[in-house]
Amino acid sequence: MRIRLSVIVGSLVGLSVAGVYPGPAAPSSIAANTRTMRVMTYNIHVGIGMDKKLDLPRIAGVINAQHPDLVGLQEVDRGVERTQRIDEIAELAKLTHMDYAFAFNLRYQGGQYGVAILSRFPISSFDHRLYKNTREAERRGFIRAEVAINGRTVNFVTTHLDYQYDDGRVFEAEQLLSALKDVKGPLIVVGDFNDIPAGRSYQLMRYQFDDSWIAGRGMDEGFSYPADKPVKRIDYILPRSSDRVRTKRVWTVSTLASDHVPVVADLEIGKQ
Repeated sequence: MRIRLSVIVGSLVGLSVAGVYPGPAAPSSIAANTRTMRVMTYNIHVGIGMDKKLDLPRIAGVINAQHPDLVGLQEVDRGVERTQRIDEIAELAKLTHMDYAFAFNLRYQGGQYGVAILSRFPISSFDHRLYKNTREAERRGFIRAEVAINGRTVNFVTTHLDYQYDDGRVFEAEQLLSALKDVKGPLIVVGDFNDIPAGRSYQLMRYQFDDSWIAGRGMDEGFSYPADKPVKRIDYILPRSSDRVRTKRVWTVSTLASDHVPVVADLEIGKQ
């Protein structure tokens, strides 16, 4: 959802992961030299939990408990006054021992605000696009990273779509699809779409992408917002249908570390 820019940030506190479901153990298939990986999408609300406190170790604890290989993050600050000018993605990368890439969609309070990727594997390259949608005050975009997993290049994308307007989300989804149409190799898009499954931008994505929650037969409705009483499914993991990516398992993580809960999936990539 849209970050409330007026929020007052509390002091950084120690590690606290209360309410985090530990989730399954790290997938052993990666070590067994197969093409199975665990991905997560997480809107971290600039590290501010439902208790209104800024706590990046808590966010890192949520991530670490799930042992993901790739994480798409939304609402990430870098050098912003409201979050004590912390380079949040660099700090999270340090706390999770993962590589990272960051792309800012707008400048705010002397710093940058945008989307980011954490990767258990080295990121070989990444690119960033801003959407041509200026009606909403909060500018949007996506970041795509290339990661080599067991000798195969995987394209991992995270995005954050328009909060206010349905036609704005559709416009952005159209640009996203256009920008990715020539990407070779397995492609996985994750993010906060600010759209429920009945929405037009979600439906547009489904022409070319599978929904891991449906494919993996999630145990419940997959609601991800708000974290204290989830009633909406707006955060998605979407593997491209033509890439033979199979969802083996999918779940949400119960935590109040942000105003969203993460969605996590184990994906198996078919052989070339």
